[in-house]
Amino acid sequence: MSGRIMPCSPREIASLFLFEKLSAEQLGRLCSEGRVELFEPGPVYTEGDPATCFFVMIEGTVVLSRRVAGDDVEVTRTSQRGVYAGAMQAYLGDRVRQVYTNSMRVTEPTRFFVLPADIFADIMTDWFPMATHLLEGLFFGSKNTQAAIGQRERLLALGSLSAGLTHELNNPAAAAVRATATLRERVAKMRRKLAVITEGPFSREALAGLIEIQERTAERVAKAPVLSPLEASDREDTLTDWLEDHGIDHGWQLAPAFVQAGLDTDWLEQVAAAVDEEILPGAVGWLNYTIETELLMNEIEDSTTRISHLVDAAKQYSQLDRAPYRVVDVHELLESTLLMLSGKIGAGIEVVREYDRTLPPVPAYPAELNQVWTNLIDNAVSAMNGAGGTGTLTVRTALDHEQLLVEFRDTGPGIPPEIKGRIFDPFFTTKPVGEGTGLGLDISWRIVVNKHHGSLRVESVPGDTRFQVLLPLTAETPAEEVEEAV
Repeated sequence: MSGRIMPCSPREIASLFLFEKLSAEQLGRLCSEGRVELFEPGPVYTEGDPATCFFVMIEGTVVLSRRVAGDDVEVTRTSQRGVYAGAMQAYLGDRVRQVYTNSMRVTEPTRFFVLPADIFADIMTDWFPMATHLLEGLFFGSKNTQAAIGQRERLLALGSLSAGLTHELNNPAAAAVRATATLRERVAKMRRKLAVITEGPFSREALAGLIEIQERTAERVAKAPVLSPLEASDREDTLTDWLEDHGIDHGWQLAPAFVQAGLDTDWLEQVAAAVDEEILPGAVGWLNYTIETELLMNEIEDSTTRISHLVDAAKQYSQLDRAPYRVVDVHELLESTLLMLSGKIGAGIEVVREYDRTLPPVPAYPAELNQVWTNLIDNAVSAMNGAGGTGTLTVRTALDHEQLLVEFRDTGPGIPPEIKGRIFDPFFTTKPVGEGTGLGLDISWRIVVNKHHGSLRVESVPGDTRFQVLLPLTAETPAEEVEEAV
């Protein structure tokens, strides 16, 4: 929007605090190369447009706003003479993207001194070379430091996640190795038992009956009910008594496997009725090997399935084989992150899931949302670990005014009111030196707000801290049109 050009008075310009120390020659250059414009109530410029001008208010009222989750959020409203906005980083040239970082409108007829961005850059370089170099160093030094520490933080997070994943993988892998070794031993004994049976005076019909019982026993193992410890103990005692009554030695060693396989005395009575009395001990021993091999194969299957799930969770978390921007179910992302962080969360912290599974999938950068979840969960766990290593982490999803809400709630000590307004600032941290970089929440903020056009807010009292991520249900801006967030 353009205003009405008005005369530029060097004396009036000199009355603005930004220009009060300038010489008459400098003021004359400002008026000759810049201009005074009168804007009627309405927009002056829009966030994201090319930053072509530097504005200094002479009189009137301005309102600055930022676009957050599809809404314009007012950040400043002032009538103070001399306030400035617009192309404030023009002196950095094409080394940074020169766009307006907010929107500006006026609520009454307002006069501005307006300086084209290229003129402003030349004046800064000509009049204040040392200050310009200092500002450049501050800007790029801070940006480089932020990038380096951010990369370091991601590497540390990756190391922590890798350690957690290795720990989680180790248990099922070790179980599968143990079960495989035991299975090999049991199969060898079964071969020897088979040789003894075939060498005995057993008829073809007796052997066929034994094999048929073996098949039905294997089927029962697959359908074995889950018993309580008391029920299992009672059934083991009953089976032990039955085995001893039928002349089978070491019945107390066989009973636990039979109970785990779902066998009872009724089943053993069927076995006793199907085979001759003299071969019953051999038949029971043969069936015991069958049961043990089936149980061991179940254990191997459970362990390898667990490993497969962990690998799938790692792939889901890293999103290595997925498109960077796509429609996703946030619950899948949350579950993969919780699984990857399970080792760090520890046994003292209870994780409660309050998911609204009716929520629709949303367009997002899933790998970067996983980074947000990681940062917020890590902060919650750190807070509770500092309070004794126990507590409750509640992860909740819901629909909130046409936005998808993901909330992380912890029962830690809370955020002191005096620092609550600074927690999203770069490099601000409450962790001890060497333990926190102060970029976790800053990175999370930029991923949620800048890349997803959502919002990130916090509510905190002692014993109840809630970080809330709000994501739009529909896409607004392609990835190429937003500033890189990490």
